[in-house]
Amino acid sequence: MNKIITVICCAAICIIAAGCADKTKKESEMENPVIENIYARRSIRHYTDQQVPREILQKLAECGVNAPNAMNKQEWELRIIDNPEYFNGVTEVMKEIMPYVANNDDPKFRNAFRNATAAIAVACPDDESGMSLVNVGLLCENICLAAQSLGLGTVVMGGPPMVMNSAPQAKPFLDKLCFSEGYKLRIIVGIGYPDEAPDAKPRDLEKIKFVD
Repeated sequence: MNKIITVICCAAICIIAAGCADKTKKESEMENPVIENIYARRSIRHYTDQQVPREILQKLAECGVNAPNAMNKQEWELRIIDNPEYFNGVTEVMKEIMPYVANNDDPKFRNAFRNATAAIAVACPDDESGMSLVNVGLLCENICLAAQSLGLGTVVMGGPPMVMNSAPQAKPFLDKLCFSEGYKLRIIVGIGYPDEAPDAKPRDLEKIKFVD
């Protein structure tokens, strides 16, 4: 009888231990800071007026240039913008060309950069393979995730670069970025302290397939 009780107790202990191990594994997965950061990132379109310290902006740019890039050519250039007058100047040009960027119903409206107080402009040359643009995308994702980990918000913007590259009245602002010859402004990442906390938009996981 005692032998049977001992066997039952041992089996129970093994089941409990297995359950605890599985629970610990799941908890460790949920506590992975990198994965949590990826899931928590959002595109922020409303920011407070708090300025982001330049040492933080520098660190975000450094995180960007540590992204993977084809053959490690590092064919990109970054310009950090945190001057309100620069944002205001580009905003006035954008309002001429794209009037809808100025939301007159929003009392908090400051600029056409989604009210961000800072931004990182990224340029790269053209290349036949298209890898330069892929590299810029990887760089921007590094910036966005690094910003998220520091309590900052980001938004990747194509509108300002489009206007700055095409509108003659925006040329002084483009020239001020002083990109090297052959480099073209591709994207601008707005950065700041979030003034909103949007819910995640659903992702279509059916897009993911295993190849057998």
